[in-house]
Amino acid sequence: MILELLKSRFTDAINDLVDDTSDYVDLIRPSQDIRFGDYQANIAMPLAKRLSRNPREIAGEIISRLRVDDICDSVEVAGAGFINLVLSESFLSNQIFRNNVDSEKMGIDPIKKSKKFIVDYSGPNVAKPMHVGHLRSTVLGNAITNMLRFRGHNVITDNHLGDWGTQFGMIIFGYRNYLDADSYRVQPVAELSRVYRIVRAKMDNGDKDVAENVLAETAKLHDGNSDNLQIWREVMPYSMDEINSIYKRLGISFDYTLGESFYHPSLSGVVEDLLKRGIARESDGAIGVFFDGSETPFLIRKKDGAYLYGTTDVATILYRIREFNPDTILYLTDFRQSLHFEQLFKTAKLMNITGVEFSHVKFGAVLGEDGKPFKTRSGDTVGLNGLLDEAESRALEIVRSNNRSELSDEECKEIAKNVGIGGIIYADLSQNRESDYVFSYDKMLAMNGNTAAYMQYAYARVRSIFTKGNIDVNDLRNRVKSGEFKPELKADTERMLAKEILKFGDSIDFAIKDYRPNLLTTYLFELANKYSTFFEQCPVLRAETDSAKFTRLLLCDLTAKTLNKGLNLLGIKTVERM
Repeated sequence: MILELLKSRFTDAINDLVDDTSDYVDLIRPSQDIRFGDYQANIAMPLAKRLSRNPREIAGEIISRLRVDDICDSVEVAGAGFINLVLSESFLSNQIFRNNVDSEKMGIDPIKKSKKFIVDYSGPNVAKPMHVGHLRSTVLGNAITNMLRFRGHNVITDNHLGDWGTQFGMIIFGYRNYLDADSYRVQPVAELSRVYRIVRAKMDNGDKDVAENVLAETAKLHDGNSDNLQIWREVMPYSMDEINSIYKRLGISFDYTLGESFYHPSLSGVVEDLLKRGIARESDGAIGVFFDGSETPFLIRKKDGAYLYGTTDVATILYRIREFNPDTILYLTDFRQSLHFEQLFKTAKLMNITGVEFSHVKFGAVLGEDGKPFKTRSGDTVGLNGLLDEAESRALEIVRSNNRSELSDEECKEIAKNVGIGGIIYADLSQNRESDYVFSYDKMLAMNGNTAAYMQYAYARVRSIFTKGNIDVNDLRNRVKSGEFKPELKADTERMLAKEILKFGDSIDFAIKDYRPNLLTTYLFELANKYSTFFEQCPVLRAETDSAKFTRLLLCDLTAKTLNKGLNLLGIKTVERM
C-alpha cells in the first residue's frame, strides 16, 4: 500500500524531530489536484508551529532526510510548506505487478498490528418479523466485519437477539387471548405478528389491564413458569427460521447468536456485584448506577424486580471479556440508543474494566420519500422480507427490459436477485452512516450514478472485454507471474487508472478508521469513473503495440478484481453480464 509505505518513510525522516510521529504522518494524503503531485504531505506546518520554526525550512529539512528514491520521481516543497510527491513509473508498474501476483489480497499486506474485535450487530427482537429498521445495523455490521477481516484483524461477530424481553410477554398474552389456531398452523410468524400488533395497539391506547397482564406474563417467563417457557420454546424456532431466511438472502452469517435469554441466569449476580461494590444503589425501589451531572440513572433493576437491557448488556460485557478477551467491542445500533451506550461504557469504567475499547457505531434512520420514518401505507413498519421481494421484482423488470435475448429467464432472475438486493445494501452503505437517508427503489436501482447497479454494470463491462477478445484471463495472469510480461505505464490515463487501483487498500483503512463504509463506496465509484475515462482514451484490444495491449488488459483485469473485491466486502455480489 502506497500510503502506508510513504508514512513509514516519513516516520524515519521526522522521528528525530518529535517523539510521536503518528499524528503528523496521518497528514499524508493522495493529492486532490494532479498539479500538486500524486501525494501531498502537510506535515511541515504543524511541526513548525510546535518547534517555532519556519515551515518551508522544516519542509526542506524533511526532504533532505526523506529516502524515497525508489518510490518517487520528484519531491518538492510548495506554498507555505506543502511537500508534493510524484510517483515513478517503475514503482507504479512494480506495484501493479504485485497486485496481479496476489489476486486474493490484491497485493495488500495484512495490518502489522492486528486486534481482536467483537462486532455486535443486527440484534432483532425474535418475537416479531425483521423490518427496515434492522437493515442498517445488519448491512453496516457485515461490511465493517468484512473490511476488518480483510485487513487481518481477528473478528468475532455476535448477533445479540432480543429473545427474552417484554415483547415475549406480549406474544404470550396474545397467544393465549387472540391467536387464530388455523392461521397459526399455516403461517405461524404472520399470525404471531398479528397478535403482537393487537397487543401493542391496546397498550399504546392506554389499556392498563393488558399492560399489567403483559408484565405479569413476562415476569412468569423470567421466573421459569413451565407454561410460559413452553410457549417461548414453541415460538422461537418459527421466529428464528424467518430471521435466518433473511440473513441467507443477504448473504450474512454470525459466529455467535447469543440472545438475552442466554444471559438471564447471571443477571441477579450482576446486580448484587454492582451493589456490593458501591457502583449501583437503590432509589425508590429501583436499582441503578448514578452519574455526576446526570439526572438519568443507568437502571439495572426495576421496582417490580424485572431486569433491563442495561443489566443484560453488563452481563454480556463480562462474558465476552472472560470468553474472548477482545481489544475492541463495537455496538451497531441507531442514534436513539446513544445515552444507553454512553452510560453502559461509563458503568464498565466504574467496574475497572480496562484494556477494552468500547464504541457505539451509531446510525441515522431510514426515511420514506415524504421525509418521515419509512412505513407502509397502513402505517406499519416495512418488513424486511417484503422490502427484498420488491427490490428483486423491480430489478427483474429492468433486467428483462434490457435483455436482448442473450440471457435466459433463469439468468435474468439470478441477475435481478443480485442487482435488487445489492441495490438496497449499497444505497444504505453509500450514505454517511450518521445521517438519515431516503429509501427510494428508483434511485437505488438506477443504472447511472453512485449505485450498486452502476457498479455491477461497470464490473460486467470490464469482464466483457475478455469475452469479446477471446482472452484467457488466467493465461494473462500466469504470463505476468512468470515474468514473461511486465506492465509499462506510458499513457497518462494508464497511469491515472493504475494509481486509482493502488488506492484500494488505503480506502479500506480510511473506512475502518471511523467505521464508515461510505468511504469505500466513494472509492469504488471513483475507480469506475476513472476506468471509463481510460477506456475512452486507450484502445485495449486494438492497442497500438502488444506491450500496450498487455498492459491495458492487465489494468482491465485489476479494475474488475478490485470492483469485485470491494463490492464483496460491502456484502454485494457482482454479475458477469447485465
